[in-house]
Amino acid sequence: MNKNLTRASLARAVASSRLAGYSLSAVVALSCSIVGATDADAASKRLYRGSISQSVYAADRLMTKGKYAEAAKYYQSALKKNPKDTNANIGYGLALAKQFKLDGADEQFNKALKRDPNNPGAHAGKALTMLHRLNSSSNTIRKNKDNILREAENEARKAIDSDRSTPEAHYALGMVYKEQGKFGDAAGEMKKALQLDSQYSDGYTGLGMIQLAQNNSGAAASNFKQAVRLNTGDWTAHYGLGQSLLNQGQTDAALKELNIAQYQFPNSWPVRLALGKAFEMQGNTVAAIREYQESIRIKPENAAAYLGVSNVREGRGDLELSIAELRSGLELMPNNEDLLLRIADQSLRVEKIDDAIKSYEGVLGVAPGNARAADGLTTAYFLKAQKETTGGYFGDSDFDHALSMIDRAVQMNPNDMRLRLAQAKLRALAGEEVNLAGLGAPQNDGERVSYAQALMAQNRFTEANTEIQTVLSHTNNAKQAFGLADLTLMLHDLDNAEKAYKKAATFPGGADRSRRGLAKVATARETARKNLTLAKDMARKKMTGSAVDTFHEAVFSNPKNPEARLGLAKALEDVSKATPVQIRETAFQYRAYIALSPQLPQKEQEKFLAKADKLDSKAGKREKRDMASR
Repeated sequence: MNKNLTRASLARAVASSRLAGYSLSAVVALSCSIVGATDADAASKRLYRGSISQSVYAADRLMTKGKYAEAAKYYQSALKKNPKDTNANIGYGLALAKQFKLDGADEQFNKALKRDPNNPGAHAGKALTMLHRLNSSSNTIRKNKDNILREAENEARKAIDSDRSTPEAHYALGMVYKEQGKFGDAAGEMKKALQLDSQYSDGYTGLGMIQLAQNNSGAAASNFKQAVRLNTGDWTAHYGLGQSLLNQGQTDAALKELNIAQYQFPNSWPVRLALGKAFEMQGNTVAAIREYQESIRIKPENAAAYLGVSNVREGRGDLELSIAELRSGLELMPNNEDLLLRIADQSLRVEKIDDAIKSYEGVLGVAPGNARAADGLTTAYFLKAQKETTGGYFGDSDFDHALSMIDRAVQMNPNDMRLRLAQAKLRALAGEEVNLAGLGAPQNDGERVSYAQALMAQNRFTEANTEIQTVLSHTNNAKQAFGLADLTLMLHDLDNAEKAYKKAATFPGGADRSRRGLAKVATARETARKNLTLAKDMARKKMTGSAVDTFHEAVFSNPKNPEARLGLAKALEDVSKATPVQIRETAFQYRAYIALSPQLPQKEQEKFLAKADKLDSKAGKREKRDMASR
């Protein structure tokens, strides 16, 4: 080593080569012989053995600046001069790993281990290379994630067993723990690494990434800032700082850091994903789509990017295009809970009810206790009941399968109010007597909306309307108001949708979208009017089958229209050789008509109720007769 090295440069040189696993005594002796005893204390924090070549020293300095490709050339130069230079093998391996040239990195670490089987730096390097491999899109690697993590953990432990004072060994084990979801253990290892070397930038970066995973963005930002101060070329630290700032709503500051990270490592899918989110938050949807798609190009099995694209498409009203984008992701990740749930929600909004049912069931197949999916599934059946028949498929195997899935979810989470309400909705649709009071009062707005649907399934429209009005009174910003407006419009609760859109217009920035929403409500009212007019015309012409179908469309378009309910009931009565299911539906529609006509004279109400009771009795006798004839 050149004896003219300055104290600062010696400290950097010693710091950069600690992975080689050299002894503490050699470091102290070396430092004292060159710069005197005053630098011995600084050098004693490092691990070194033997001498370091000029090329390795120069490469190490480049590594601390994030110039990995340039550093690799210097390591190669050192190896040409001395093929047995273990320091150069390990440094070169790390430089290649930082560039994701993982096979080459492994080759260098293996060469070091062949000469020194217990070298802590080489074992730590191999562990980190294995972790990098998990970023691959290869199905083989994705399927073997658990095995790869076990091997990486084994390598990291070998590094620690070889020398517990190697910061990189603790860092490697900490990153393995992070991937395994053991965040407490992971943070503990990072802190050990930093106790061994308070200037170890990767330790601060690793700790920051763990804190990000724990949703502790403030603490994460502090550690990322320290990492950047120590190594301005650490793209991961810039990315982490940008992501943590983004989580805290500091979009402009986040973009600054993310752009640095993108410049330093253009092919990072997490950086592109974060940039997409930042641009989306700024309303720059064109740039957001570009970054999300670039993230997908780099790592196709990246669900968050597909969801990001979906957010933008949905915001523009392009739901069909959004669903198509999501299905592209589903081809690679067929059991992804988030993609399935988004497809289901959006399919419901474009009235592709069967598609929505299939996707909600897909979510429940992967995550049986998912309350959102259970609620969505029952909403889909609620809409299907309005569109097709209130009870036409009650004996259908698909409906029975859905009910069994909801029952299973309730068994897993018996105290989840939304799941129990979902169960109540389906059972009510099946014609069962469900005591909603026994479920207890809803405690939040999500439960109130589900409770309202369960009430509507029992024709308790006035009570349902009270629940929706309560939710509307709780909205205190445009996002909440629009969320309720969109939901009630999807349910064709046109009066409440109109009220919600009008309230949304009173909040800052809500006027334009409110106008679009009110236009949709007006269109829905006109559709309902046309369906009802056409259905009544068909009924007058004794086109009974077509009249029933069109009255169903009228009820679906506006389920709170009493005239549509009455017309459907009368049309169903005209059906020749009506099935028990059709007879029961006729009774249901008469009761719905009464519930929606509070001004109806008492005698008229009693007449229709008596008719409904007779129809239920008739359906029961038909069912018994049919059972006996089988």
